[in-house]
Amino acid sequence: MKDKLLIIGASGHGKVVADIALKMDKWHKVVFLDDDENLKTSMGLEVIGTFEKVTEHLNEYEFFVGIGNNAARNKVHRKLEALGASIPVLIHPNSVVGDHVELGTGTVVMAGAVVNCCTKIGEGCIINTGSTIDHDNCIGDFAHISPGVHLAGTVKVGQGSWLGVGCAVSNNVSITRGCKIGAGTVVVSDINESGTYVGVPARRV
Repeated sequence: MKDKLLIIGASGHGKVVADIALKMDKWHKVVFLDDDENLKTSMGLEVIGTFEKVTEHLNEYEFFVGIGNNAARNKVHRKLEALGASIPVLIHPNSVVGDHVELGTGTVVMAGAVVNCCTKIGEGCIINTGSTIDHDNCIGDFAHISPGVHLAGTVKVGQGSWLGVGCAVSNNVSITRGCKIGAGTVVVSDINESGTYVGVPARRV
């Protein structure tokens, strides 16, 4: 394991990722790459270049994608994988991760989140602040579970789906890939068609 971490993206999500990395006390140096050439520091940490410089740092750093947009995070993560980059999992010390939980590379579990036993979370996922994921859930790659989302037991969330702040999903419900679930939405039955869903109960718009 390398003892330096390079975060791709120095804006909002990247800052939270950096904060978690620092609190993990696992890397002696944490820095950013960001395509804003005018940005020299973020969170008091150095921005050492743009993404086109990534190959210069492969032997020295582990890499983490601090980009909130699911599709963009997927694209950069896959590029890093193709280059053979080492990509860790970030887990905030004040989160709870149960036994027999699988977390894919590039996934972050933020402060106050609870991931209960026997849940499988794919690559590049965001398990955001104060969200709860109960037992036997399956979260697809590059999904974003926003702050305050609550997933009951045996829920499936498809690849690249985004669940907005404070939404809730009943037990044994499946949400297909590429969905956007609006803030505060309550999902009580399967969603089999990609799209945007809002309301109580959820309806496609």
